[in-house]
Amino acid sequence: MVAIPGGKFRMGNADAAAVAGDGEGPIRTVRVSAFLLDATAVTNRRFARFVADTGYITDAERFGWSYVFRLFVGPAQRPHVLDASVPEAPWWLAVRGTSWRAPEGPGSGLTARQQHPVVHVSWNDAVAYAAWADKRLPTEAEWERAARGGLDQARYPWGDELVPDGQWRCNIWQGRFPYHDTGADSHVGTAPVKSYPPNRFELFEMVGNVWEWTADRWSASWHSDERPETRIDPQGPSTGNVRVVRGGSYLCHDSYCNRYRVAARTSNTPDSSTGNTGFRCAADLPHVRTAV
Repeated sequence: MVAIPGGKFRMGNADAAAVAGDGEGPIRTVRVSAFLLDATAVTNRRFARFVADTGYITDAERFGWSYVFRLFVGPAQRPHVLDASVPEAPWWLAVRGTSWRAPEGPGSGLTARQQHPVVHVSWNDAVAYAAWADKRLPTEAEWERAARGGLDQARYPWGDELVPDGQWRCNIWQGRFPYHDTGADSHVGTAPVKSYPPNRFELFEMVGNVWEWTADRWSASWHSDERPETRIDPQGPSTGNVRVVRGGSYLCHDSYCNRYRVAARTSNTPDSSTGNTGFRCAADLPHVRTAV
């Protein structure tokens, strides 16, 4: 884990690229206490240790299916596609037998993906892993503080330019979405953790690769109030049925979703899982357990 210094930072933005209704603004000064954060998203290898130790069964395994990006559904998986389409996102297919162990469904596996972020994990699954590891999920404010790496109002964890000096710094979609990803950033689908340079806090892939669950409940307006609890170690609203996810993923593309910016946000229900959502854990200081 990496120690993230406490202090004030300007959270949110007024970027014209913000998605309407996401509640990225207003820009507000937030104070966050020092904390620890995993340097990378939790990997398949680390999640497998948790499952082996506890016998945990994920939500996707209990439901018997999860959402797979359409281009990753091959001949072996097509007979297992269910009628559970997402009208606003037809590129997602519900595939029976999909889980963290089989990311594309029956016939797929993790042999070459031990160091890739675990996916098809719900918020509930992430919380269970964090409890086993004597950690927790980061708050949304902690996540953004960490992602910014000490930069003030930069668009990305490394600055304002997406591809500085022609070098890709994150795993997102290149090409015509959702038909063809050129893989110009060297990856199609998830990338192994530490595939790109870290930010100034030595955190890897804070944007792109996989969405990351946070502890907070979702609201597009709670943080716009001037209440003290929205400015000092904010925990998010006390009620609500969905949770905040941050960072974007390998499926993000400017043509429909540019949420790989550090201020961008969206949400999902706590039992939902997809092939582009994972998590990393936080912990309070001091923290003595380091084996996980």
